[in-house]
Amino acid sequence: MSNIRSEAVAELVRRLGHDFADPRLLDRALTHSSVGEGGTPPSGKIARHNQRLEFLGDRVLGLLVADRLHRDFPEADEGQLSSRLHSLVDRTACGRVGEALGIGAAVRLSPGETKSGGRQKEGVIADATEAVLAAVFLDGGLEAARAVFEKAWADELAKPPERSLTNPKSALQEWAQSFGRPLPTYRIVAQTGSDHAPTFTVEVAVQNIEPLTAQGRSRQDAEKSAAVAMLKREGVI
Repeated sequence: MSNIRSEAVAELVRRLGHDFADPRLLDRALTHSSVGEGGTPPSGKIARHNQRLEFLGDRVLGLLVADRLHRDFPEADEGQLSSRLHSLVDRTACGRVGEALGIGAAVRLSPGETKSGGRQKEGVIADATEAVLAAVFLDGGLEAARAVFEKAWADELAKPPERSLTNPKSALQEWAQSFGRPLPTYRIVAQTGSDHAPTFTVEVAVQNIEPLTAQGRSRQDAEKSAAVAMLKREGVI
């Protein structure tokens, strides 16, 4: 491990506030899937990357957020809670949290991924952030993960809830039709990641409106994110 990355990992541990009993879990959480591509490394061992931990971390994060929202908003209905949960666990939120933690500098990437700017990519940072949360969970249990979550997501939790949209695709459809335009169209422009934890990039288009793209863990989530993004960009919400 280079001195620069070693220092970044040490700073990450300090910011997390969790002293790992098994540092190998953190190392795996910070190892991108590009490491080891193109052949077996000189050690003779193929690096274990963070995709499985990212899969687990996504579920741990969802549980922690759901529990926090259930306690904080006793009068909110399911739709309101779901909307708020989505805003706290989506790729953009996880990317912001990971950036604040300094995960980009701590992650282990292949030379090619490093040259392509992987340390600044939202997807790389977001996935590693969830993987790190899973590593804390495996190392110290749910309460240890909760302590890290409460600290790392403090700024996200403090933000006022955005206007709730139970069905953003319907809202976008109604907005388009109010101007006499055809229904919005959605198409998948990319699918990346592993089979068990894919990321979909979807483009939404409305007649006479510049299209845009958004990402999600499923096609449906990506379409919802794209609809929300267009409604925000056009000043509807």
